[in-house]
Amino acid sequence: MRATPRCSRGMVSAPHHLAAQAGRDVLAEGGSAVEAAVATAACLAVVYPHMTGIGGDGFWLVAEPDGRTWAIDGCGAAAMAADRALYRDHATIPWRGPLAANTVAGTVAGWRAALAQSGATLPLDRLLRDAIHHARTGVIVTAGGAQVAAVASPALRDLPGAYASIFEPEGRPLVEGDMLRQPALAATLERLAGEGLDGFYRGALAQAIAEDLAQLGSPLAASDLAAFDARTVAPLEVGITGARLFNLPPPTQGVASLLILSLFDRLRAAEADGFDHVHRLVEATKQAFRWRDAHVGDPATMTQDAQALLGDGAALDRMAGAIDLARAAPWPHPPALGDTTWFGAADARGQVVSCIQSTYFEFGSGVVLPQTGIVWQNRGCSFALDGDGPNRLRPGARPFHTLNPALARFDDGRVMAYGTMGGEGQPQTQAAIFTRHALFGQPLQAAVDAPRWLLGRTWGDQSTTLKIEAGFDPVLYEQLEAAGHAVERVPGWSSMMGHAGAILRHPGGMIEGAADPRSDGMVATW
Repeated sequence: MRATPRCSRGMVSAPHHLAAQAGRDVLAEGGSAVEAAVATAACLAVVYPHMTGIGGDGFWLVAEPDGRTWAIDGCGAAAMAADRALYRDHATIPWRGPLAANTVAGTVAGWRAALAQSGATLPLDRLLRDAIHHARTGVIVTAGGAQVAAVASPALRDLPGAYASIFEPEGRPLVEGDMLRQPALAATLERLAGEGLDGFYRGALAQAIAEDLAQLGSPLAASDLAAFDARTVAPLEVGITGARLFNLPPPTQGVASLLILSLFDRLRAAEADGFDHVHRLVEATKQAFRWRDAHVGDPATMTQDAQALLGDGAALDRMAGAIDLARAAPWPHPPALGDTTWFGAADARGQVVSCIQSTYFEFGSGVVLPQTGIVWQNRGCSFALDGDGPNRLRPGARPFHTLNPALARFDDGRVMAYGTMGGEGQPQTQAAIFTRHALFGQPLQAAVDAPRWLLGRTWGDQSTTLKIEAGFDPVLYEQLEAAGHAVERVPGWSSMMGHAGAILRHPGGMIEGAADPRSDGMVATW
């Protein structure tokens, strides 16, 4: 069992070690957890480009030492030119290419909003310093990054834009040990550091971004960038035994993450990782996903209120009561896709950050802007082209998001930030980690290391089986199959189970953290 790192002055957990260290160094120079998280986020955009970037979206949850909890929604809106007529020759929005790059990137606006809301004092050029350095001088490609690049290459290498020149400079995908250099992205980050983060949306940099998007065939225009800003929003919250849980409101699937834990709180289990624990969480997941898929999308068109549901004890009791404690409910269900980065930070004064950002698929739309080196997201391919649901494509609409950072305030004063990448797996991994630690007392790192399960899609696969890592008691697999679950066994510490992390701050000042062995990450302490 790996030990849980501990410290008292500050901590960052991230899925790449260089990003964690970038945030840790900001803490060491007197920065807040929010400032450390921005440095981490910027660094991840450079060293983990297959998972995230400044051409994607991001969401923030911040716990303040005075008891306040606030959230930032950095979800970009659809282009005003993105309507059904644009896709007249398509049954669905393409997953890759210029027509997939149809929503504004909200990540940088989210950084700006978080820094403003928290009263940050360190200069922007300091926060972006490490990201600029790694983009300019290069970063060594990891085994995980090389694997993703190899799988994605056939779909991306021939797309218009700079993908091939940056990520396949020798005519092949970069392999483990190669050096990835991104000089255009370094120059872009340098401009943002000098001119301000608003320059991404308004001004000369924004104009260059818009020019490239238009030339490559994206429906996004300069006016779409100029009209966008991130929002400070009230987080969703729900009480369970011993804690109050927080997550992001729609268009994210945060309500699903909270529903799973709220339903499980009504059912409970005697021990971690036994049949009752896994089966009941999987069945709670099915209940939560059915509600999510029926009701969650752009809040402007939703007819059901997520916070009202979480506050309706009778409705939650009915959902929990519909779960058969011995048998699996029918499945499959349409899976949600996505690849992402979660990271967290805590500082000595008690601020705790849970943050997540993504370009959706591996390398997003695959559209890389030549002038700026930005990998643009394809989050808008989750829109439905037809029908009347809350996730129907409309100009200016916000797409459904799998992204959802999680945070818990325990009755005893502890604060826990936790999350993961992994589309459908995000709420499920959150539930596994939280229940293992909070309900069954497992050490934080052990709760992350332990084998996990995933009901739904894996990378590059539409499978909706219940995938379970090696490492559980062998009896569990047999019990789940006997209960009617379509069990698929997968190797231990598999990347399909997400790149999770967690940070826990105790009321006395001790900070604990965990990073996922399935990622390239680490916990960096100060």
